[in-house]
Amino acid sequence: MTSRTNMRKGSEILADEFSLNGTDLVYHVPGESFLSALDALAVRHPEVRLIACRHENGAAQMAEAYGKLTARPGIAFVTRSPGATNAVNGVHTAFQDASPMILVVGQVKRALMEREAFMSYDFRAMFAPMAKWVAQIDCAARIPEFVQRAYHTAMTGRMGPVVLILPEDVLEEESDVAPGKRYVRARAGEPSSSQVDSIFGMLAEAARPLLVVGGSGWTERARDDIQAFAQANGVPVVTTFRRRDIIDHRLPVYAGEIGIGSNPALLTHVREADFVLMCNDALSDVNTIGAGYMEGFTLFDIPVPRQRFVHVTGNFDDLNRVHQVDLAILADNDAFAAALSRHEAVDASRRTEWLARLRSSFEIETAPSPCAGPIDLPRVMQWLRERLPDDAIVTNGVGAYATWSQRYFPHYRLHTQLGPISGSMGYSLPAAISAKLLYPERVVVDVVGDGCFQMSGEELATAVQYGVNIVVVIFNNSMYGTIRIHEENRLSGRRHGTDLVNPDFAALARAYGAHAEKVVATGEFGPAFERSLAAGKPAVIELLVDPEAIHTRYSLSDLRKRREAREH
Repeated sequence: MTSRTNMRKGSEILADEFSLNGTDLVYHVPGESFLSALDALAVRHPEVRLIACRHENGAAQMAEAYGKLTARPGIAFVTRSPGATNAVNGVHTAFQDASPMILVVGQVKRALMEREAFMSYDFRAMFAPMAKWVAQIDCAARIPEFVQRAYHTAMTGRMGPVVLILPEDVLEEESDVAPGKRYVRARAGEPSSSQVDSIFGMLAEAARPLLVVGGSGWTERARDDIQAFAQANGVPVVTTFRRRDIIDHRLPVYAGEIGIGSNPALLTHVREADFVLMCNDALSDVNTIGAGYMEGFTLFDIPVPRQRFVHVTGNFDDLNRVHQVDLAILADNDAFAAALSRHEAVDASRRTEWLARLRSSFEIETAPSPCAGPIDLPRVMQWLRERLPDDAIVTNGVGAYATWSQRYFPHYRLHTQLGPISGSMGYSLPAAISAKLLYPERVVVDVVGDGCFQMSGEELATAVQYGVNIVVVIFNNSMYGTIRIHEENRLSGRRHGTDLVNPDFAALARAYGAHAEKVVATGEFGPAFERSLAAGKPAVIELLVDPEAIHTRYSLSDLRKRREAREH
């Protein structure tokens, strides 16, 4: 006979399994379908902080940002549809950004399945294209099995999201199942000595080599090793899109970032390279943009790149998927970086001019340039960099406004940038909140556009509620800037919904209980930022940006003149 002392409800088993695996934060919007799970976490594991968000998109994006910063799965709980449908955006971000995440979706009771019950949906079908694994747990006794598999799936190979669906009555069902075992990440192996020797052989013959680094899961050790390799061998380093914090920008080997909005001079240099070593990222469309805004898969020839090419990743499916390379290596990033740093360096003297040329292009690119309007945005970014500590975390969402921080705010430490590779607007505020919850001792600044802010601005209430003292800097130019650029280029300037009638963001922030500032000139920013840091509460700084300052590379008038020249 089963002993009652070993019996636990499904909700208790679930709470115990997450605690066993080191969960310290759970983001959620409370729903009746998983109330018992929240209660079990609060009662049995009070060390786990439960953060009630204002929208499921915010909860999911916070979990994604947690995964991106820690390389451990971020956890979010949402109720059945429409809670789950609201969380889709965060799951898609985690998938495209390779961030480990586990989303728990409350479902109707099992007896109501397949009857189109209230708020019921086939979540396995819905999440399947955007998650590494989707599963419904129909028996409380199998919860430890499914949770362990969820952790391993989220963390193995190319990291990403897992979705677990839990019918409400499974959380109430009792079982005497034994606890699982805390997950240990399964990693790809080390590169062979012959593979490493081959890399150094190609490097020794190369006059214009290039190291491209990106992807998720970087550790301080791997970063130190890859930087040491680059410096010892005179190899310029480029980061992939929104992975700029992998390399210290002060190092003479750092040459910039490929992806959307890349320095045109850098793209020219990439084409000139005769050897490319790509480490820990996929040769995706966003990492192979050769010109224009989104002309992916044009930077390197297909199917065979012109350069000698080595691609190293921990995910087998990313190797030789589109580009057929000279050497494809399945290896753990830490092990590969260590192997490079241990190997005897090659003679770098013949590459001195090449390295200096790429570094010079980067320095020219990041030197402040003229900016339309009374707020000099390059100078604001420069002031911010000089003021902030090296470990400050800066988040951004999606839009033309993000080009100002991408181009003019350098990163010195690992895990100091949070931005969505997926192109998800509304990301930066939830990400900033998650970062500050994780690292309350660090300064966290959210750089966000007016349109982007209004896709998740309700989470400012979450920040106020939990005392998450971030600083939000809103670039308010009263438009959807990126789409306005497309309208100018493709529609002869005809506008369709890109003009925004915005609220008074400072007044809105004060209504939420946050500190608020409004800046209309460059000299006002520094004092406003200092007051915001000293406010002891979340703060919003609204920058009234001239619409002409639509992008770092051109003004709105420049676009119009170019278009008119083409048309005539």
